[in-house]
Amino acid sequence: VQLQASGGGLVQAGGSLRLSCAASAPTVGNYHMGWFRQAPGKERDFVAAISRSGMNIRYAYYVKGRFTISRDNAKNTVSLQMNSLKPEDTAVYYCAANSRSSFNVGDYDLVTSYDYWGQGTQVTVSS
Repeated sequence: VQLQASGGGLVQAGGSLRLSCAASAPTVGNYHMGWFRQAPGKERDFVAAISRSGMNIRYAYYVKGRFTISRDNAKNTVSLQMNSLKPEDTAVYYCAANSRSSFNVGDYDLVTSYDYWGQGTQVTVSS
């Protein structure tokens, strides 16, 4: 599975961006999908994840209520709507695909749980 993330850019604090992740495979519905982010000099952190069916969604506490993850299996895309952006949201954002059978803590929130990664898209939030 090849993943292509897009939609990043420069935005002022309080603004919004919508990230998209396009998958090459026609079977993206077989994977849980996640978004992670990595700021300079820091580890890659979990942001949000959505199960294969879209019925289960999880967010990191620092984005809950501001970010919304969604998927369209028919179009092989996953999106991350980011509202009320803060300077601390500045990072490279990555989408990833996870083939695990379950969707529990330790399945959706760890970098090591994901099998495929996109190239990342830069999000910069100015104060």
